[in-house]
Amino acid sequence: MAQNWGNERPNDYTLAERRRNHMSKRAYFGTDGIRGQANKHPMTAEVALRVGLAAGKLFRSQDERRHLVVIGKDTRLSGYMIEPALVAGLTSVGLDVRLFGPLPTPAVAMMTRSMRADLGVMISASHNNFADNGIKLFGPDGYKLSDEQELKIEALMDEGLQEGLAAPRELGRVKRIDDAQARYVEIVKATFPRHRNLSGLRIVIDCANGAAYKVAPTALYELGAEVISLGVSPDGTNINEECGSTHPEAMAKMVREYRADIGIALDGDADRLVICDEKGVVVDGDQIMAIIAGALAKAGSLKGGGVVATVMSNLGLERCLKSQGLSLERTAVGDRYVMQRMREGGFNVGGEQSGHLILSDFSTTGDGLIAALQVLAVMVETGQPMSALGRQFEPVPQLLENVRFAGGKPLEAKTVKEAIADGEAQLNGSGRIVVRASGTEPLIRIMAEGDDPALVRKVVKSIAGAVKAA
Repeated sequence: MAQNWGNERPNDYTLAERRRNHMSKRAYFGTDGIRGQANKHPMTAEVALRVGLAAGKLFRSQDERRHLVVIGKDTRLSGYMIEPALVAGLTSVGLDVRLFGPLPTPAVAMMTRSMRADLGVMISASHNNFADNGIKLFGPDGYKLSDEQELKIEALMDEGLQEGLAAPRELGRVKRIDDAQARYVEIVKATFPRHRNLSGLRIVIDCANGAAYKVAPTALYELGAEVISLGVSPDGTNINEECGSTHPEAMAKMVREYRADIGIALDGDADRLVICDEKGVVVDGDQIMAIIAGALAKAGSLKGGGVVATVMSNLGLERCLKSQGLSLERTAVGDRYVMQRMREGGFNVGGEQSGHLILSDFSTTGDGLIAALQVLAVMVETGQPMSALGRQFEPVPQLLENVRFAGGKPLEAKTVKEAIADGEAQLNGSGRIVVRASGTEPLIRIMAEGDDPALVRKVVKSIAGAVKAA
């Protein structure tokens, strides 16, 4: 079962290669929209203006109707800079804009479709610290834009600012949607079983001082839970700061202090989550996928015959699903690859070990709050504590090491390829190796897993040494 960085399913590998080829030609878009340090290229007001102009031109059709764009954001200070620049670009080419204010990324995707908008925009850098920001774009179907659409936007961004502007009477109009958060809360609550509620459960919810700081506690409270909130006092600079899914220890500590039944930690834009049980033990995305998929399979509601995850998901998850007659299909790293395979194969559960979980019966992208509610539904239905549910399988020992490189293509070096092949031979089918280049940093990510932790450490150390010497 060993595999290296290029040993995904043939179709997935082709997609990953195509993505890497596109990336080499890109000036703005990365693996998840445009992202960078605020007020520094490419995350400047000028670039945001150009994104608005270009995306507006691309999604503006030739008919006479008014075209609509919806915009949400998280709580970063720089959102006050990026949002008006986007609005200026969009309205200048004749598109109307509706502003949601702070709202989770999945909510923006939902609202894009439900409001029949031509385009959805989310201003967020997800789990990054406040100094960064980003721009994510959704098509009218609520799905992230394709590589081809992003490349078209890039080409339009480099045109003159005076190209394709609307006539004075055709400029777009802007309104704020004051009930956007309430709409999303109702959508989220509707994913919970109608005949059940959260009465009797004490829940710690950590909103990372981010986009879900109002909607997540509200939804849980209205479903009947006793809610203890953390990370709900954003000040523009404290998003993800020692809280949220990247710092689950804050949630775990509060769970123990308040003797809560479960802890839920979201990230800055609430598209991923980490859970901890009543003892404060953290439960990662692989265990959560196993919980949800197992419950759906028993109810006859799991589609596709299994789960879609990335090459980074633990071998224990694969074995757990196999024991239930279910499959684990692996893709390249990135939620867009997970969603693409889910759509191709008709799956309704997919995600990443990091907690970015996609439940396509409810959402077109990862939604941390909805995923948490599905876990809570299993707790309520079974009467089991989270400590019992959270250990669906024994994780296979897994080690990840990141090696920074200055330039070149270390993965193409003969010595690196030989080190990977030697590691696979040593694991001898009892584990996996994944070696890949980061999509956002000059890093080579080396992951190995297997039943023998000492052997796993030895394999990772050997490959890391070869990369450093390449």
